[in-house]
Amino acid sequence: MLRSLSIRDFVIVDHLDLEFDRGFGALTGETGAGKSILLGALGLALGGRGEAGMVRRDRERADVVAEFDLPERGGLRAWLAEHDLVADEGSVLLRRTIDAAGRSRAWINGSSVTLAQLRAASDWLADIHGQHAHHALLRPDAQRALLDAHAGARGLAAEVDTLYRAWQQLVRLQAEAEARSANSARERELLGWQVRELDELAFDASEWGELNAEHSRLAHAASLMEGADETLAGLGEGELAVCAMLRHFDSRVAALTEIDPSLTDVRELLCSAAIQADEALHALRRYRERLDLEPQRLAEIESRIAAVTGVARKYRVVVDDLPELRTQSQARLHALEASSDPARLAAEEARARKAFELAAARLSALRKPAAAALSAEISDAMQTLAMAGGRFEVALEACAPAATGLESIEFRVAANPGQALRSMAKVASGGELSRIGLAIQVMTSRASDTPTLIFDEVDVGIGGRVAEIVGKLLARLGEDRQVMCVTHLPQVAACADWQWRIAKREQAGETLSEVRTLEASERVEEIARMLGGVNITPTTRQHAAEMLGRKAPGEVAGQEAKA
Repeated sequence: MLRSLSIRDFVIVDHLDLEFDRGFGALTGETGAGKSILLGALGLALGGRGEAGMVRRDRERADVVAEFDLPERGGLRAWLAEHDLVADEGSVLLRRTIDAAGRSRAWINGSSVTLAQLRAASDWLADIHGQHAHHALLRPDAQRALLDAHAGARGLAAEVDTLYRAWQQLVRLQAEAEARSANSARERELLGWQVRELDELAFDASEWGELNAEHSRLAHAASLMEGADETLAGLGEGELAVCAMLRHFDSRVAALTEIDPSLTDVRELLCSAAIQADEALHALRRYRERLDLEPQRLAEIESRIAAVTGVARKYRVVVDDLPELRTQSQARLHALEASSDPARLAAEEARARKAFELAAARLSALRKPAAAALSAEISDAMQTLAMAGGRFEVALEACAPAATGLESIEFRVAANPGQALRSMAKVASGGELSRIGLAIQVMTSRASDTPTLIFDEVDVGIGGRVAEIVGKLLARLGEDRQVMCVTHLPQVAACADWQWRIAKREQAGETLSEVRTLEASERVEEIARMLGGVNITPTTRQHAAEMLGRKAPGEVAGQEAKA
């Protein structure tokens, strides 16, 4: 159940911290006092649409926090564990903010989440039935979704949709393969040549740098040899060779250092220079020994470079992209070969069709008993809603295979005895539509595991004895779950276990909304207001007390004593 709701700077609410009770609660108040705003804030916390207009004037952001008990039934506990969102004390904390620019953020149990994740978690916690929900029930997709939810088949319905689309994709591939068979053959032939040519080239991107480095060395071998010989002569040959002179000067300064130790640093530098010159001399000799003119190898490398650049130029790519071209061409060739194999495509299409048909048959098997049960339940409910003799039917008609299954689904109604069943979309009376829609919402909610149900003025269009029956239906629904209803009907509010009054107040030139929990005597006054409007008489209070099943204090009791 919903434990608490904290609202900050939302529309005309400055701040509210609300604690909720179990059972059936009624939210009442004058029109425009903010009853639906309260549910709008809860809807925001549950992942509803957010916009900048929800932020109270001159405030930076609106902030809503809703705390729920963690339901024992359903998959929320496992879902939270899977997403590392588990909280202590068996509760679920949902938070949502909207800033003045319309940007939204969401949290579950203190961890930042996406809006999709917030909505997924909310599906296990609460359902909000809006005052125009019965109009949505006129749409075929809404009727189908409601039946599948009632049958516990939403997951299977999604699977059927996926399988159907996969099957139709293969059907399209078959048709496309037949249409392009001639062009495909020519393209496969060209791609085959291209792949074979690239395979024969056997070019690797890492090879290109090595080829160019070796080509540069061989192409300049004569210059390299000449420069190496000249340097070797200067370093190691003759009396004026650099290495010999460095060793001579090192010896000379060593002798001087014995006289003046301050020359030690100079001597160390000369010694280091002599050693490095000797190492350079030996390294250059080794290099020169393996350096030679290799005209044959140079010709081979130039031929390889010409072959690689020629293929790259042919296919209009840079040399480095040749391996990727080969991969793409091979993949395209495989795809064309696969799509041009009618036997393989036919086998895949048959398997996909069979998988769809099996899943769709399972879906039909779940829908049929659920449709019969829902038809009976709604028909029974209509008898108590001033529609005696009325009938309701969830009609399943076989249809061509579709993403929605093997049958079309239509809600049909006969509002009066002797009338033929007709599509619910053709029900003329708005009052009848309201009552039927309410019956559907209440009956389908009874089969739901959702622990908190909220009805926002779903009793619009009814009154009198029917309103009292609706109140009793909601009260029975509240026996095993938490139910809240925004209502203007005293008959409905009188059936509630607890009642809040939402009102407006003026503060510093602003209109703000406030919520008051009503005690027993206050409930009599509120029900009397709902019954009698501006001028509340003792008779009105007496009637309100009778509706609540108890006497009003003070005036009503005194009048009874006088009588």
